[in-house]
Amino acid sequence: MTDETYWPARTVAEYVFCPRLFYYMEVEGVFLPSVDTEKGQAIHRRVNRPSAEVQENSHESETENNGRPKTVRSLVLTSEKLGLTATLDLAEISGDIAIPVEYRKGAPRRNRIAPVRDELDEDEEVNSLSVPEPWPTDRVQVGLQVLLLEEAGYEVREAVFYYATEKLRLAIPVDSALKSEALATLEAARTCANGPRPLPLVNDPRCIRCSLQPICLPDEVNCERSESNGEHLSPRKIWPPRDEGIQIVAQRNGTRIGIKGMALTISEANGKTRKKEIPLASVDSLSLLGSVQISTQAMKVLADHGVPIALLSAAGRLVGMMDPLDSVSAVVRRKQVLGFESSDKCLELARALITAKVANQRKLLVRNYPELPADVSEAMAAQVNQASKADSLESLRGHEGQAAAIYFDHFAGMLKGAAGAEFDVNGRKRRPPPDPVNSCLSMAYSMLTHECVAALRVARLEPSIGAFHVSRPGRPALALDLMEPFRPLIADSIAIAAFNRGELAEGHFLRTSAGCTFTDAGRKAFFEAYARRMDTEVTHPAFGYKLSYRRMLALHARMIAAWCVGEVETLVFLTTR
Repeated sequence: MTDETYWPARTVAEYVFCPRLFYYMEVEGVFLPSVDTEKGQAIHRRVNRPSAEVQENSHESETENNGRPKTVRSLVLTSEKLGLTATLDLAEISGDIAIPVEYRKGAPRRNRIAPVRDELDEDEEVNSLSVPEPWPTDRVQVGLQVLLLEEAGYEVREAVFYYATEKLRLAIPVDSALKSEALATLEAARTCANGPRPLPLVNDPRCIRCSLQPICLPDEVNCERSESNGEHLSPRKIWPPRDEGIQIVAQRNGTRIGIKGMALTISEANGKTRKKEIPLASVDSLSLLGSVQISTQAMKVLADHGVPIALLSAAGRLVGMMDPLDSVSAVVRRKQVLGFESSDKCLELARALITAKVANQRKLLVRNYPELPADVSEAMAAQVNQASKADSLESLRGHEGQAAAIYFDHFAGMLKGAAGAEFDVNGRKRRPPPDPVNSCLSMAYSMLTHECVAALRVARLEPSIGAFHVSRPGRPALALDLMEPFRPLIADSIAIAAFNRGELAEGHFLRTSAGCTFTDAGRKAFFEAYARRMDTEVTHPAFGYKLSYRRMLALHARMIAAWCVGEVETLVFLTTR
């Protein structure tokens, strides 16, 4: 802890609620909005507008002409002695007397008194006999505000809470117990911040409403930890199975993307087509293929909202990404870098990834190739077994390469018609792709790379530092690692289904001396199939609940982060049945 560190009173108060939540928010800078926080912002809209500054120790004429206390909104106070900063929602100041007023979205805590039914009047509500009181986090927050006001020279006799749900103004006395509780929590928060990330709570009911639950993953971490101890804690199904955000893919030449208010605008180059407007709050990612223009204003606003932008060539090759500079966890990054310096640590992660990948390739062949020779299935099973026991990265790469050779030698057997026959002749080639199937696979792998980079970014991992793939300039090595088990499940499955169902055909591709590429209609058909696949829900082999493939990528990225910091000892990647 340095002298320059100042803890906001609100995040220190969160320590009473959950030490891990405090650590995420204050130490790692992680925050996710939720319905509750958005409602809270709406309630604070008025008090968040600062009043004229109140100078410390200048208490003369601080009452209005009518004798009522002066009201100061968004009053910021800092104490170097405490290392604390707080923004008071509202302060009522009359001379040397100050009353902090804290606005809360919800309702107060109530201790219900068991009523005697005979003593109640006929129309009296039982709820009227309950006693309202502030929640522990509210007490700590206002207690810290009291300490700052007193250090600024004010006398504070009481504090007030306004609970918007009940429109209740609740006053509490300021005593030594309130201030002692606040100081003890502040010290506990410092101790928490100086140590390792606290472990998650076990089956705590408050996790269900927490906006950071999809990042903290309390039940998933506890499940993995319990398995290592010979127990089993089944995770609750509290993580939404689907990501309701919009993944925008702009691929038509001349498309222009701009910003209007709080919406993203998409229009054609000729300006004749009516603009589409998409609310920014709904956008999760943006992919630009080929000659698509985006304004700098739109890029800045998307960065402010944490939306990554992927730049791809018309053929689908990932050229670059704009990664918003939002919260970056130094703890996770440091553990990742130091851990991946160890070949044993890299081998442990790579072994789990490649074993799952080869197992998924084998399952895909068995499921979609009715005439698959028995010896091919056995050879793939042998590679799964040998990959799981590989004692070095070089040996693991050898088994992965042998499995890939067997897999793509028989890949055409899963395809119907001329597309499969042509792929059988060419094999897997990517630079440039010589046929429609290779072109489709390359596009799918590029989009999957983009999805994995976005998932790792949200998990606060560095995509360029990998375990199985060698890190090179401009290469998202860890994203390539993460996508390995998902290549057959997502990218290969898209190609097989799209060609076999007739969604993609010869007319959707353009053949030139530079290779085979999608036409505009072909790209549209591909992205329809891609979106459908990413929204497909599958069951996690260890946790037992269903998630969409996009959610599954995010889950595995965050579990890798938990593994890097030592919260879980083993990793289980998705394998199909």
